[in-house]
Amino acid sequence: MNALNPYCPELATVQEVIQETANIRTLRITLNDPGKMRRFAFQPGQVGQLSVFGVGESTFVINSPPTCKDYLQFSIMRVGEVTQRLHQLSAGDPLGVRAPLGNAFPVDAMAGKHILFIAGGIGMAPLRTLLLTLLGERERYGDITLIYGARSPHDLCYRYEFEDWKARGADLVLTVDQEFPGWTERVGFVPTVLSEESPSPHNRIAVVCGPPIMIKFVLFGLKELEFEDHQILTTLEKRMKCGIGICGRCNIGSRYVCVDGPVFNFDQLRHMVPDL
Repeated sequence: MNALNPYCPELATVQEVIQETANIRTLRITLNDPGKMRRFAFQPGQVGQLSVFGVGESTFVINSPPTCKDYLQFSIMRVGEVTQRLHQLSAGDPLGVRAPLGNAFPVDAMAGKHILFIAGGIGMAPLRTLLLTLLGERERYGDITLIYGARSPHDLCYRYEFEDWKARGADLVLTVDQEFPGWTERVGFVPTVLSEESPSPHNRIAVVCGPPIMIKFVLFGLKELEFEDHQILTTLEKRMKCGIGICGRCNIGSRYVCVDGPVFNFDQLRHMVPDL
């Protein structure tokens, strides 16, 4: 991020575009300054503001792992004007980047624990960088389980990586909302599959990301399984606006998502939103 003016984006170039689903694209980009690209460092969970010049900017989690120095990866769901224009970019096109912003997942505090990832649809994007980081140091962690669901198989992101994740030590539980021709994995909503799997909360951290309604019922399910609030993490990057605590548009109570987050555990969130 520009040290002299935090609102000023770094110039970057799209290197590759991956069509994940009908309305989700992944951009792999590089900073135009080779030195800045080489020195760029971040932690899993931190975000970037991507800007289309003359249109605006939006917040997305950096979902390449920190060890990847060839590019920065962002996955974008098409939902508005800025994301529509980001979806129109091709390899070689320019864009702006302000990153890294926000806090990160507590990777060191997770060491020695079992990790349960629970994701729905585009919610896998913020979890991908953490998953790849943990798999890169597999011996530091216990069981790594991913429950990942979407409306249909075509709505699952990173399908081309699933076999590699399993080969590196992740237990994948994939599910879709309804029966689908050729689908041989689970069928059912993510909260239902969580209940069926019934993971023990003992020495386990749950990391949750997906549509708000999914998170709501997953939280109910985790509480029924006797997970404590401090064992449950989520990320609220979509609430971020300026990313640096100036505009005040991402506040929850007295706290700002861009300064205090976007990663929170549910104990922190309950103090911020008592009726959560």
